[in-house]
Amino acid sequence: MFLNFWVSNIETERSRMLTPCRFLPFQVVCKPGSLKTCKKFEAEIYVLTKDEGGRHTAFVTNYSPQFYFRTADVTGRVELLGEMKMVLPGDNVTANFELISPVPLEPGQRFAIREGGRTVGAGVVSKVLS
Repeated sequence: MFLNFWVSNIETERSRMLTPCRFLPFQVVCKPGSLKTCKKFEAEIYVLTKDEGGRHTAFVTNYSPQFYFRTADVTGRVELLGEMKMVLPGDNVTANFELISPVPLEPGQRFAIREGGRTVGAGVVSKVLS
């Protein structure tokens, strides 16, 4: 699939057309150096209840669902903070997450947590750790 992109250069108020190129999953079009990739972050999440189509049971540290950031689909691991032992469906919690592949993340970015083809939670990145 080849895409043509029009890029507007605000400083000089002129437009130019990028040459057609192939974009693959995980590729991002941005100003060089404006985004950093990371694997570890802290986020606030809400775990959907059974009635909302989410999980039927609780999960604990080391739970490994799929995380969807924009178009990226990455497996990750949950690390519960403090003395929290488990997260029940319907809970709002803050936790640390570690992804198996680095993705471009920034505070305030929303994501979905999926398991077995269904969405089981949603979150917002609060801190990028590394």
